[in-house]
Amino acid sequence: MATKIVSASVQGPLLVCEEGLSVWGGVNPSTGQIIDAHHPQHGRTLAGHIVMMPTSRGSCTGSGVLLGLAFAGAAPRALIFREGEDILTLGALIAGRLFGHAIAVLRLSAAEYDVLARETSAEITETHLKAGTHARPLHPAGSAPLELTESDCAFLDGAHGEAAQLAMEIIATMATAQGATRLTDVSRVHIDGCIYASPAFLTFARAMADKGGRVRVPTTMNAISVDHANWRAQGVSEEFGTPAAGLADAYVEMGARPSFTCAPYLLEDRPSAGEDIAWAESNAVIYANSVLGARTVKHADFMDLCIALTGRAARAGVYLEQNRAPRRIIDVALPEGYDDAFWPMLGWLVGQAAPDRIPLIRGLEGTAPSDDDLKALCAAYGTTSASPMLHIAGITPEASLPPTPDADRATIGPADFARLWDEFNQGAEQVDLVALGSPHFSASECAAFAALMDGTQTHPDVATIVTLGRGTLTTITENGVKARLEAAGVKIIPDLCWCSISEPVFPPSAKVLMTNSGKYAHYAPGLSNRAVRFGSLAQCAETARSGLAPSSPPDWIARQGH
Repeated sequence: MATKIVSASVQGPLLVCEEGLSVWGGVNPSTGQIIDAHHPQHGRTLAGHIVMMPTSRGSCTGSGVLLGLAFAGAAPRALIFREGEDILTLGALIAGRLFGHAIAVLRLSAAEYDVLARETSAEITETHLKAGTHARPLHPAGSAPLELTESDCAFLDGAHGEAAQLAMEIIATMATAQGATRLTDVSRVHIDGCIYASPAFLTFARAMADKGGRVRVPTTMNAISVDHANWRAQGVSEEFGTPAAGLADAYVEMGARPSFTCAPYLLEDRPSAGEDIAWAESNAVIYANSVLGARTVKHADFMDLCIALTGRAARAGVYLEQNRAPRRIIDVALPEGYDDAFWPMLGWLVGQAAPDRIPLIRGLEGTAPSDDDLKALCAAYGTTSASPMLHIAGITPEASLPPTPDADRATIGPADFARLWDEFNQGAEQVDLVALGSPHFSASECAAFAALMDGTQTHPDVATIVTLGRGTLTTITENGVKARLEAAGVKIIPDLCWCSISEPVFPPSAKVLMTNSGKYAHYAPGLSNRAVRFGSLAQCAETARSGLAPSSPPDWIARQGH
């Protein structure tokens, strides 16, 4: 069956992506070229193609990047998925409905998807998908009508203003595509669309603010693209800094809290188990569902604001308990003597092993991961999987949920860690930059790094930078950790993070960077156009002092036959 999600009449050559793609961080936002160095179609372009992929993955910001590609004339003509997909679908919906840039979105059954993938071109009309000698009828999305409350209808009738009316129209359209039959109240929202990845983000936010948009539930904000108070002093150009700060200001104008962190679970007021929330930012979504037991789908940029303006979200996906059950059981061979680098590496590998379904990780029952370990695991998992959560037997709160009847099995062993270590360490041994805080560093991570650096100095040729949220900055300022880090030569930057940083805050002369983040090790080659080294926090401290990355993997990998 072929389902029409977003209508448009287009034709063009097919580009078949073997794996899901994070359009943010994986695609050049000006040209449409795939820059994710780990993707099988690296170097190909989305521009002008009918793009097929199983589903998207990675960042919630992909919706805004797709809109930016449309503005730049570099967007795909259509997107065809095999699984459910919300992020790019929303970007296509916004591009057409608000700005007149038509991008078709279809979802095919697995059998029809495989047949189409063998063709070289296709045409999409309002009623059919045509390729080769075949013409498949397109069916509308949604098998049941969406039941709206009296309050929902009031939004649609414009009772709360133009911006809220448009927001509810978008929510209702996407809810139908997701198969939802009703909406749910949410208690809080986290906005991801405040990162200035292209002018499209400011265009959307400014339009909604000018239409009178005001949030109706407590709303926090993600890391932004500049240090809001200091970007001019840091040498950021007016051309970039003014719109980047203006984007943040537009959301604050609409009532969002200027928390400016990609780790909202580090804030004092964390969601509780079973609480329906609406978070964007992939690592935050995965952490909220998996570690806190709160409930949120991976909301796309722009949808986050729509929900904030109405307090309502489609009751679909992992808002429903039956959709939180694991569909793949992954047995992990726990390496002897592992260090903290194990957790982000495991997250990346689990995502690769479960790119489109919720996994249950077994084999870690005897471990005691810290909140920081789980943060690192969830963030790295989000780079390789489209799933909004995971379970860890004996550790996460819903790990006892029975697997679905069709759940299958996979394993992760020593060879997988050895392979990934090589993949994450393609750069030269000489390092110019140690990049910490993707997601934002916690107060405990700052304290741990300060302890590793106490009494020593960073190498004069190595910039060592920690990015963090404003709340964490206040904490480490008050407890003296900030002073200890700065005494060792470490630079601390709030508001932005490594996934939104740009030159000159990112040192222009740096050729090789080192990080302890699996998320940034994955995205950095494409985002920064630099080579990468990866290691534990202790290895990052040693590299900060010496300027040299470890010449060999740690013992816990080497002992396993690297």
